[in-house]
Amino acid sequence: MKTNIKTITLIIAAVAFSLAGCTSSLVTKSETAKQVERSFSGKYEKEVALDYLLYLPKDYDAKEKLPLLLFLHGAGERGNNLEQVKAHGPAKLIEQGKDFPFIVVSPQCPANLRWNHEWLSALIDEIISKYKVDYNRIYVTGLSMGGNGTWRLATEISNRLAAVIPICGWGDSFAANLIGNLPIWTFHGAKDFVVPIKSTEDLVARIKSFNGNVKFTVYPDAGHDSWTETYNNPEIYEWLLKHTLDQREFKK
Repeated sequence: MKTNIKTITLIIAAVAFSLAGCTSSLVTKSETAKQVERSFSGKYEKEVALDYLLYLPKDYDAKEKLPLLLFLHGAGERGNNLEQVKAHGPAKLIEQGKDFPFIVVSPQCPANLRWNHEWLSALIDEIISKYKVDYNRIYVTGLSMGGNGTWRLATEISNRLAAVIPICGWGDSFAANLIGNLPIWTFHGAKDFVVPIKSTEDLVARIKSFNGNVKFTVYPDAGHDSWTETYNNPEIYEWLLKHTLDQREFKK
């Protein structure tokens, strides 16, 4: 089956800088040389384009809904050549002929940038709108910079995800409490000098401190490449499919 290539363009609207009811001409003499309270509202728009590889399982037409796996590559695969995305992970395995029970989406991060959770959340929306996605089974995985992107999505859109697998990544341990009980299985090489294992250890310790749902696998002899062995392991895909969003309990 040929891998389809799509491009997504998204508009992000948010609050921006536009003074409401206050301009320099309205400043009174009594307001100078001290702090006064002001507010603003407005609109901020940003357009982003992402190219991605799309894989539909061979039984796609026979299914009503299918799980979605979002794969985030590392820093070395950034740019505008989707062939680079096939270097590692699920995208590589699909190119080699492996069948997956997921819709697999492998976007390419633009050169000199890092994964942005707003782009990726909008991409998920785009895929859901166009394909038969089971929104109760949306999974994310990534390696190195993609591991960082996976941790970032875990903190930003935890309530949309069923499970994640970040590999040799890093993240903000202070934001880890936002992950809640999202199931996480994370991997790291003990001899990784590119992204030191402490990056994952700190996150895991923080998650365990509030009784989060995390598994941690360490490869004692591995360096930065802890992803090849992980993605070649069928157990990780079986583990993902055991988790659904509607099984999770959310704090009210």
